[in-house]
Amino acid sequence: MHATSLKPSHVAATAKGGQSPPDYEEAPLNRFHVKITALTFGANFSDGYALGSIGIALTVIAPQMALGPVWQGMLGASMLIGIFFGSVILGWLGDKFGRKRVYMLDFVLITIASLAQFFVDGPVTLLILRLLIGFGVGADYALGPTLVAEFVPRRYRGGLLASLTVMWTVGYVVAYFVGSYLVQFSDDSWRWLLASGALPALLVLVLRIGTPESPRWLISKGRLDEAREISTTYLDGQLDVDRLAGEQRPANARYRDFFGRKYRQRTIFGMLFFNCQVIPYFAIYTFLPILMVKIGLGDREFFGGAVLNLFLLAGGIAGLWFVAKMSRRGLLISSFWIMAVTLAIVAIGPNGPLPIVLGAFIVFTFVMSGASNLEQVYPPELFPTELRGSGVGLLNGASRIGSAAGTFLLPIALSSFGLTASMLGLVAVLLIGAVTSATMAPETSHLALEDCA
Repeated sequence: MHATSLKPSHVAATAKGGQSPPDYEEAPLNRFHVKITALTFGANFSDGYALGSIGIALTVIAPQMALGPVWQGMLGASMLIGIFFGSVILGWLGDKFGRKRVYMLDFVLITIASLAQFFVDGPVTLLILRLLIGFGVGADYALGPTLVAEFVPRRYRGGLLASLTVMWTVGYVVAYFVGSYLVQFSDDSWRWLLASGALPALLVLVLRIGTPESPRWLISKGRLDEAREISTTYLDGQLDVDRLAGEQRPANARYRDFFGRKYRQRTIFGMLFFNCQVIPYFAIYTFLPILMVKIGLGDREFFGGAVLNLFLLAGGIAGLWFVAKMSRRGLLISSFWIMAVTLAIVAIGPNGPLPIVLGAFIVFTFVMSGASNLEQVYPPELFPTELRGSGVGLLNGASRIGSAAGTFLLPIALSSFGLTASMLGLVAVLLIGAVTSATMAPETSHLALEDCA
């Protein structure tokens, strides 16, 4: 029933001498916890790689296909639109029919659509393929963090969920350097760059074979024997299935519950904080090569981009420590204020001293990357098991509407209004995030998963 490649080397008895298993939230980390997290890295790496590669590819595609700012914005935002539909639709299906089926099939779509980018003959075909890639990635954004949260004990949950965002950053940085190298060789190098996203997707697809279903989801559906088997096989028998079944809420959750009295504030908070982080993030880093020129780096564009990418990676890694040591609320609120101040300095652009502008951009990049780890941590902690896949999908999907709009509009705004006005618009978004977090963010870092909601 289960692939041996995912099983731990030893299996503990579910309970000895009739005693109940220990509190699973305090259980030690085992190899399966690490493996399920590592297998979920795939969507984040693929998303980061796809976004990083399209930013580089557009510098070649735009003159070849005579694309104006509108088409560049559409292609830059296309994956984000696909993520919206994938997150919302397939997150809901994951709650209805199980996590693991969608968790496998989404990477079939990502692999095929990524490879097909090599053969595109115009912007319309490329747009459709990137919508499909986004649809697959969106499914994984809904169900990947959900699976990790439902398998991993509380004291490791924040760190392992945060590590998913680090892999997005790794994918983006890898794409930036690979793309900058490839585009030097030929006019068709962008085809190889975009199609290369099929390689990590195929690897993830193969490694995911045999992934078990979430035992918490099985419990919510009354399938206790299957949940016990998974607990014994993968979790050293430490998940107390009978206790969780006794605490389970009635399985009558509906999608409209997100906007009912109980979860409305959490839903609104999740949508707002997520959007206020990703709108500037995706807009700025999709078009980073253009922004390097706008702030005055000119022919040193690659140097500036390389420095920022290294700090993007460093910030993501440092963010793991901040997620572990700080409260969720404290990290979120402070990061929004720091980002707003530093991006306001970046808005000065070529009108200010380049070392100060670039230094502010570096600080913004570092903090943005670290704080974005919360995008994988907070959403699964806001909703109960019977709504978790749908809730994570809803927040991810809603965030991609905002990020798609920001990414689509940024090249148009830069062309029409210039750097300063465009960056100040993004500063306003960050200030909304700061106020929203200060007034609405719950603190969940110290709670067991079932107690968060």
